[in-house]
Amino acid sequence: MTSQTRKILEFVLDNLVWFMLAFVLAVFSALIPNYFQTGIFTNIIEASSVLGVMSIGLALVIITGHMDLSVESVAALSAMAVGILFCSAGIGIGIKLSPEWLMVPVSLLVACAIGALIGFFNGFLVVKLKMSAFIITLASFIWVRGIVLAISGGRSAQDLAPAIRWFAIERLLGIPLSAWIAIACFLLFSVMMAKTPFGRHLVMIGGNETATFRAGIPVNRNLILAFVMAGAIAGLAGWLLAIRTSGATANLGVGLLFNAFAAVVIGGISLKGGVGGLPGVYAGVLLLSSINTAINLMGLPANYTQVIHGLLVLAAVLLDMFKQRLRARLA
Repeated sequence: MTSQTRKILEFVLDNLVWFMLAFVLAVFSALIPNYFQTGIFTNIIEASSVLGVMSIGLALVIITGHMDLSVESVAALSAMAVGILFCSAGIGIGIKLSPEWLMVPVSLLVACAIGALIGFFNGFLVVKLKMSAFIITLASFIWVRGIVLAISGGRSAQDLAPAIRWFAIERLLGIPLSAWIAIACFLLFSVMMAKTPFGRHLVMIGGNETATFRAGIPVNRNLILAFVMAGAIAGLAGWLLAIRTSGATANLGVGLLFNAFAAVVIGGISLKGGVGGLPGVYAGVLLLSSINTAINLMGLPANYTQVIHGLLVLAAVLLDMFKQRLRARLA
């Protein structure tokens, strides 16, 4: 195989999800009337905002060779906390701040702080006690969701403060500000992963943790920080959930973890760690959102959506295995 052919194959592997997205959009545009229009694509971007932000945090941990299954429940707890504090109906206590715009940074700080604390708890157990990240975060997935049910009593918080809800209503270039927040997060963390020592260290840890440690890089500190960041980002996703629904319910965000997992793996992040980038993850998120939009436009029952989502998760794992084997042959 010539070096030119190898470069082409590497380029295709690195950007496979973008080709898949273009193919899916082309097929849906041909099969579904009125699919190819600005309004539909705007809805796809808007619908992908929460999933996109959650996928960023999950990707940061997976690229280190670990797993964080708690991000969905962390987002739900953060959303419920924001709902209880700043909603005026249901179980909301309706806290008011003056001036009103202060409720935006305060609510965002509450959501991210809750996520960061749970992320630190997960990272500490994984790093200091050498426990399995899969088991620790699975336990967190369960007990954090339990806290959501306990503090809500199965009831909902409604009528979020208008100053916070504004981010889901106001639009820039036809796209809600909440979606712009997700896009900004992808840009920010993509630069961090590609251009900063911390980002490169996370990739190195996923590639070979022992060699990274011997190179003098503080592996434990970086791993804990990765879990903390994943938790804080999940908190941001919960904040976005709250402003999109103008409140919070006990079952808010159920099922997002599996979609985030599929988006991350389809986007090129290897389950073994050390391979992948966040731009591909965003393409994976848009791909899932495009499929969901097409299902809704075709009027398929909800159970078809569940089947397709399950198959997408399976396809994501198989795709990761295929890419790993092909890269091994090219090496």
